[in-house]
Amino acid sequence: MSTVISQVRDAVNKLLEICHDGESGFEAAANAVSNASVKAELMQYSGQRAEFAAELEKAVQELGEAPSTGGTIAGALHRGWMKLSKTAGSSDHAILSNCERGEDAAVSAYRAALNTALPNQISTLVASQFQAVKRVHDRIKLLRDMSENK
Repeated sequence: MSTVISQVRDAVNKLLEICHDGESGFEAAANAVSNASVKAELMQYSGQRAEFAAELEKAVQELGEAPSTGGTIAGALHRGWMKLSKTAGSSDHAILSNCERGEDAAVSAYRAALNTALPNQISTLVASQFQAVKRVHDRIKLLRDMSENK
């Protein structure tokens, strides 16, 4: 296998893991927050990350490679924290702060992938997803800040 294909596969698989983490993390957060509109929005982001993962899986398969199917260890720890915070009665602010940390990791992973020599079709897909991830990051930060005042 060529080094270029290996680098592309690794970069895209890292994004796949981040998307799986985001899907699970947003769902856990939605189940933990008390605000109904925030809950619905977080579930929407969970679905978005599932869609992103499906698009990335297809891109990896088109390279003739096997896509990653799981999340990261850090993501598993994040989901564990979400479950614990739900049972411990954490505030929406604390839960959204944790979501923002997850989104920081997603933004960083997408930036790293965009610095990889990706084929045009994959680069376009990753760039489009990156813009959406940044918008979600900014929205989560806003929700977090608004929840602090309550």
